[in-house]
Amino acid sequence: MRLENPKLLTLEMAVAGRAKLGAAGRKLVLTNGVFDLLHTGHLFYLQQARRLGDALYVAINSDQSVRALKGPSRPVMSEEQRAYALGALWFVDGIVIFREQRLVAEIRALRPDVYCKAGDYTLETLNPEERAELEKVGAKIELLPFLPGFSTTNLIAKLRLAGEG
Repeated sequence: MRLENPKLLTLEMAVAGRAKLGAAGRKLVLTNGVFDLLHTGHLFYLQQARRLGDALYVAINSDQSVRALKGPSRPVMSEEQRAYALGALWFVDGIVIFREQRLVAEIRALRPDVYCKAGDYTLETLNPEERAELEKVGAKIELLPFLPGFSTTNLIAKLRLAGEG
């Protein structure tokens, strides 16, 4: 069954939406990640990110990209399922699936006003190619507070233990 998700956009659709935002003088916030097993930490972070502008686009790693980053047992949920869960959130305006290891092409195309990551990142730990592209397009980089105690890896471990008991 194909899940209907009007917030799941091709990069071309996202660029068109971005152009409308810019023409109206509205700010686009961009973030990215896996967002596997959406949890409290994700929700807190995404709500904070949305407050930084007028629209929030979330770029999620493709399934293949997640496997390359996290190993063969991930993602737990497919890219379509992850996009659907994010699309149900009122504070997420658009979702783009990116297939490369890095977000450089999406940053170049979308030219966000603000780019944010959770506070477990620093300016120094951001990918240098992505950071250079963000600086080139004039995006303000925001590192948001990390809500401690919430991680997908820890959640998966808890679920495994619960399944054994």
